Amino acid sequence: MSEIRILVVDDEEDITELIRYNLVSDGYNVRCSYSGEEAVRLAMSEPFDLIVLDLMLPGIGGIDVAKKLRSDQKTINIPIIMLTAKSEEADVISGLELADDYVTKPFSPKILSARISAILRRKIDGATDGYNDDIISRGDILIYPKKRIVEVCGNPVELSFSEFQILTMLSRRPGWVFSRSQIVDTVHGDDYPVTDRSVDVQIVGLRKKLGHCGHYIETVRSVGYRFKEKL
Repeated sequence: MSEIRILVVDDEEDITELIRYNLVSDGYNVRCSYSGEEAVRLAMSEPFDLIVLDLMLPGIGGIDVAKKLRSDQKTINIPIIMLTAKSEEADVISGLELADDYVTKPFSPKILSARISAILRRKIDGATDGYNDDIISRGDILIYPKKRIVEVCGNPVELSFSEFQILTMLSRRPGWVFSRSQIVDTVHGDDYPVTDRSVDVQIVGLRKKLGHCGHYIETVRSVGYRFKEKL
């Protein structure tokens, strides 16, 4: 049985079973939950490598579940893929601020599996790459890549998996301009179907969480983003 444990959270049993069946076929160890309350309890009491979380849940919704998980040290670094049946941009933006990826219903199980594989691969690479041992110090920001910890003026900042990847990427090379496509390739892989708007949303959320250090990340009009060279 696979050592990789995935929690699938969706109140629609047919969708949950479809996801579970395909992930088990891929070799993952899968647990299922049908409510937000149960999902939080399971995530706090058992180790998981990734969570597939539906946005619309009875009781505690997906956004609130994600907030609870991001506010606890036990679960803060677990990657989350948000499932949403909504098409409104506001809902996608809310999900991206807390999750590492999102998939819109109806979806292909193969697409979901590919997204999961990409996130897990980068999580493993980040934990084993010796290059990540170095502490990055930029102004009032300290980044511990291997521990996946970010501090601003000595205070910990909670970032999603994608936000952490973007911040690390930009801060390693101050002054270098990275296009949106380069950012997508680094965070999710070459085949990740994402829009420029999604990258912009990640940057907005990252700047907000960095507080007064948010201006360290500069927008280069019509090109992309860079970490400020002179602070």
